[in-house]
Amino acid sequence: MRLGIKYPCGAVPMANRPRVFVAGHKGLVGSAVVRRLLSDNDSDLLVADRRRLDLLDQSAVGSFFEKERPEFVVLAAAKVGGIMANSLQPAAFAYENLVIQCNVIHSAWRAGARKLVFLGSSCIYPKLAPQPMREDCLLSGPLEPTNEAYAIAKIAGLKLVEAYRKEHGFCCGISLMPTNLYGPGDNFDLETSHVLPALIRRFHEARLADLPQVVLWGTGTPRREFLHVDDLADAVCFALRNYDEPGLLNVGVGTDLAISELAVLISGTVGYKGNIVYDSSKPDGTPRKLLDVSRLTNLGWSAKIRLEDGVASTYAWYCEQAATDGTRHSMH
Repeated sequence: MRLGIKYPCGAVPMANRPRVFVAGHKGLVGSAVVRRLLSDNDSDLLVADRRRLDLLDQSAVGSFFEKERPEFVVLAAAKVGGIMANSLQPAAFAYENLVIQCNVIHSAWRAGARKLVFLGSSCIYPKLAPQPMREDCLLSGPLEPTNEAYAIAKIAGLKLVEAYRKEHGFCCGISLMPTNLYGPGDNFDLETSHVLPALIRRFHEARLADLPQVVLWGTGTPRREFLHVDDLADAVCFALRNYDEPGLLNVGVGTDLAISELAVLISGTVGYKGNIVYDSSKPDGTPRKLLDVSRLTNLGWSAKIRLEDGVASTYAWYCEQAATDGTRHSMH
């Protein structure tokens, strides 16, 4: 990660490389940030799996930060899931995310970190927010009930970042709110995954089993925006270099499509030829979630990966994992 320091021939001496801690480095977002940092090869990357560091343990997190003293922190660790998981486990989604956020943000401040990036989610915005959703529509209306616990936890996290800026002068805490994410490293478990990876697995297994139809939840009419996780990783590094302001910053592509359109795209990518049927007795969730990304665009960043290309590469990754695992079932 280049933070504005110039070195001869592009090489960064090890002693001068900033230490960057990526919390949640094995997850979808964290692994993408790690890939990006390793590709840039000019930072001292710091990671810790759950055996080394339990982010739910306040004392352990505090001791880790005191010992390691990272200069930059990317808070990508979170308990995440789709509409079913959020509906069935509201207590877990609220508790785990609140505790992780509090532990990491507080410890980063105490250890003197130069900058922290907090990653939230577009679900923080009201269910019926004006579209596209601007950053200032936060807390302007009721949330979507099916993911309210997760959304409240993420709102608390970004407000905590703001509070540390105000009270303690931790002025380099910034909050990014990405739209729906997908890509290599995604969760394909049908009970806990988000819509895009779930559709990839559903259509893949339906093709292998030669099923005549695939039944999907809802009406297919809700509209969603999808950002490839490698684009988000690029935005994170961009923000580390270029953004220091209070408040949140949306990260997305600025366009959306109906779930029914997404289903057609994915079924075509997978090669499934059967029918797609919708069960309207199941919940749709928020009618539309499109982010206004003009603030980030005006700063000079925009997404680069087309949805068609991203879906194709994600499906290829899924198939590679299935071949490696000797199964076509879920990969985490």
